[in-house]
Formats: sequence, C-alpha cells, structure tokens
Amino acid sequence: MARQGESATKSAISESAAAITSRENRWLKRFRAALSGERGDDGAVGVEGVRLVEAALGSSLPVEALLVSESGAGHLPRIARVLSAEVPVLRTSDKLFAGVADTRTPQGIAALVRPRQAAIENLLRGDAPLVVVLVGVQDPGNVGTIIRAAEAFGATGAATCAANGIGSADPFAPKALRASAGSALRLPIVHAISTTVLLAQLRISRVKVYAAVASSADESRIGGNVDASVRLLPPWGVDWKIPAAILIGNEGSGLPAKIVRSADAGVYIPQAASASPVGLESLNAAMAASVLLYEAMRQRDSARKQSS
Repeated sequence: MARQGESATKSAISESAAAITSRENRWLKRFRAALSGERGDDGAVGVEGVRLVEAALGSSLPVEALLVSESGAGHLPRIARVLSAEVPVLRTSDKLFAGVADTRTPQGIAALVRPRQAAIENLLRGDAPLVVVLVGVQDPGNVGTIIRAAEAFGATGAATCAANGIGSADPFAPKALRASAGSALRLPIVHAISTTVLLAQLRISRVKVYAAVASSADESRIGGNVDASVRLLPPWGVDWKIPAAILIGNEGSGLPAKIVRSADAGVYIPQAASASPVGLESLNAAMAASVLLYEAMRQRDSARKQSS
C-alpha cells in the first residue's frame, strides 16, 4: 500500500509539472545561473540534491520553483510531505538537467530558494546567545562546515566579515550550502557585515568576544597573531554559559592582531606533542570552530541539567 501511495504521489506531481525541452528556456537559464553561484535579482540561490532540496522545502523559506529530471522524479515521494502546492514543479530531461547542474553526478532535483535576510538582532536571540563569526574564512567548504557545526552545537547565529581586504566565502554559494547540509537555510546568518560594526554591536549587547588563536601545547607560550598583552585561555577556561561570540580567522593568516587585541580573550586548543621534527600544524578553521562550539554546548547542557 505504501508503494502504491508513493507511486500515486509521484504520478500526480509529474502530471502537473510543466515540461521543459529547450536549454534556452528562461527557467533553465535561472537554474543554471543560480547553481553556478549567481544570486537572482530577488536574492534567490540554487540548491541541488534531494537532501538540500528537502531542507529548503521544509525550511519555511520562499521557494520559487522545483526542477526535476526524468531520473530525479524518483525523489518526489520523499519530498512530497514538504512540497507546497504553490511551488511550481518543472520537469526536464536528464541531459538538460546535467547542463545546469553544479555537481558531477547530479541527482536530478534542484530548487530556487530565497534565504532569509538576518539582522544582528536575529543572532542575539535568547538569554545567552552564542554567535560564531567568520573573519576572512575563504574556503566555501570551511564556511559551510562551520555553519553546520554552529547549528549542531546550539549557536544562535553566524556572521561573516572581511579582514585586511580578505572577505569570507558566501555561505549561500553552492559548495558552502552543500557543506552546511542545509544548516545555512535554517540558522540566522548575517553575511558580509563590517567587522567594526559587528564587534561594536556585540559590545553594546554585552556579548563576550573570544578570538580563536593558534598556540603550542605549552600553555605558557602564545602563538598566531597574539601578543603578550592578550589573555589566553583553553576552551574549558572560558565561561560559555554567558552571551558569547567566537571569532574564527582566515585559514592561512588567522585573525588580524588588531582584532585579537580587541577581544575579551584569546582561546586556543591544546594539541598532543609530536615526535616528528616537523611538528603539528594547528587545526584548520572548521575543526577549531567545531571544538569550541562543542565545548560551549557541553557547558550549557551541564548548567541546564544542574538547574533542573
């Protein structure tokens, strides 16, 4: 019976879908541009693959259209429960779909979605907001992974800034969206905000700011762009139960020294000593952010359990 229901659903959607047979079709052009990373005039972005499409349809965000290929139609029963009748469903051939897809092995399903435009206030919701700030993080994969970790570990929002002329990758670009596994469609994100403006707003809101820095396993040494005037703490030395923001810097150069000095403290992640003469490199941006966000969640969960 379940299979019959799924087949009926797939058939009903497929029959109501408009067929596209020309690569010059305006909808295909829109999908081609969006899936290559271009924003539409209305801010719409392209998401591809059944998991991301399902996340987009279930996010309450405006979805302009759904595009499915002949083989991609097999995913329609899975998304039927979150597919609004108001969303236009377009069908095309596998060949034409491959011409607009951003992935090497497309799953044959994509959507145009408009991400929410978050403000700083949206990031600071609740009694103890937790914000991750990406400062010059250039790799889209790192950006997406950090946003995924932020949602998983209870952050209330994320922001992206530039540093020394180096901007952060767009969290709604195709690669970043895939790396976030849909988290970028749910977590409030302020993209490309001025670092100075953001830090000022965090101060006004009495949010403690912690700069992630590189350091050796020896707690007496300070590494990265940190001078001796900066207080340096391990993750467990920070009180993450209060309103807090974590600054994550560029993959190669880290955070600018000026930004680190403006933080309430630097936070580093101790690493095991290495027997190799080359030594260990510091964790990359996404790994460091994940460790710090996890510690913040651990402390907050522990506090909730103690108070209940």
